[in-house]
Amino acid sequence: MMKDWLRKHPDVRTIRVAAADLNGQARGKRIPARFADKVVKDGTRFPFSVLIRGIGGGDIDDSPLVFEQGDQDGLLKPTERGFMPMPWLEAPTALLPIWMFRENGSPYEGDPRHALRAVLEKFKARGLTPVCAIELEFFLIDDSGKTMQVPASPRSGKRRKAAETLSIRALDAFDTFFTDLYDACEAMDIPADTSTSETGLGQFEVNLMHCDDALRAADDAWLFKMLVKGLARRHGFAASFMAKPYPEYSGSGLHTHFSLLDSEGRNVFDSGGPKGTATLRHAVAGCLNAMHDSTLIFAPHQNSYERLVPGKHAPTAISWGYENRTSAIRIPAGSPSARRIEHRVAGGDVNPYLMLAAILGAALTGIEDQEEPASPINGNAYAVEGLPQIPANWESAIDALEGSSIVPRFLHPELIKNLISTKRQELHYIEELSDSERIELYLDTV
Repeated sequence: MMKDWLRKHPDVRTIRVAAADLNGQARGKRIPARFADKVVKDGTRFPFSVLIRGIGGGDIDDSPLVFEQGDQDGLLKPTERGFMPMPWLEAPTALLPIWMFRENGSPYEGDPRHALRAVLEKFKARGLTPVCAIELEFFLIDDSGKTMQVPASPRSGKRRKAAETLSIRALDAFDTFFTDLYDACEAMDIPADTSTSETGLGQFEVNLMHCDDALRAADDAWLFKMLVKGLARRHGFAASFMAKPYPEYSGSGLHTHFSLLDSEGRNVFDSGGPKGTATLRHAVAGCLNAMHDSTLIFAPHQNSYERLVPGKHAPTAISWGYENRTSAIRIPAGSPSARRIEHRVAGGDVNPYLMLAAILGAALTGIEDQEEPASPINGNAYAVEGLPQIPANWESAIDALEGSSIVPRFLHPELIKNLISTKRQELHYIEELSDSERIELYLDTV
């Protein structure tokens, strides 16, 4: 199948093989297309340490993977996704997603995609299949000058320096970009659905259709972020999924909706009414109980915590509610057959594989333990006193993950250790940068 794709696209001259590192950045190689068959058959190799990089791209100083273990290679094999075009590049090019294995063929525990696969295996053992949909917010930014600003409209040449929530005019102003984006999603088989303008300056949201393959849903989100950033540059401006580019505007979230199907294809959250089943409540409780300790996965960078402030459309309290967007967990209204959980904590700057592994893994712990959540919140969750809080700063979130007893139930200890080391080094690195240098770094990397 993979070889057939290239034969049907003889104009492709080079391929990229790429895996997601802990920060969600693509790491890999450029290979002439005539050598692609070898990669498909034998895979490729690069060091285990490549998936555990600092945000600036360098080694993690205290990582045993580098000098202590001789910086050994892992084996990278193609994922089931196969080849796809890279429409943001001028020359015809194909992308081949890959993931890392040990020499004996076992999955490498530090690979974020394998972290999600391991969680899904636990659901499979219980006869359950997660169905996931992801909503991604991002900013279009003119970063050509000393300060960032909304790009000029390709239609009018004007800059609209105001928030435009659900504005058709704002979407039409960048119609050329969005038309190319949807065409590119079609070519890459990314199920892009509705797009809207959001509350930030030049901010938009695109929803990806629900999927009963959570690995594929995470692939779609990872590939979509890569596509949006690359295509925007081709249009003469930047696109960024950083959590908070502008202090005065709301930040970008990456919200996840999920339900669970049993072996008969029935939604186990559907009670026939608006409240959902006991299984839904158990899943909610699991998500809430793990939320404090896993915040670093949902808010992985210094800039992430500028989004998580009261009254700015991002949750700060560990709470849930029915049809309540001020809470961290929302149960949307609608048909009982579509009853689902919306997890609203993550920013746009997350690694989608780790995010889904943390959300679904936490939900499964609640189901396994048959936990019950506290009462759902009515009204403004920001104004409710006494609610447990999401860590308010980056260092506290790192400490919370390091001391957690619940996160190791669904993430491998090696991955947790690697993530903590990566974030502690990033924290010290970021402290040495000016505010403008931090913004510039995150603008292009996350």
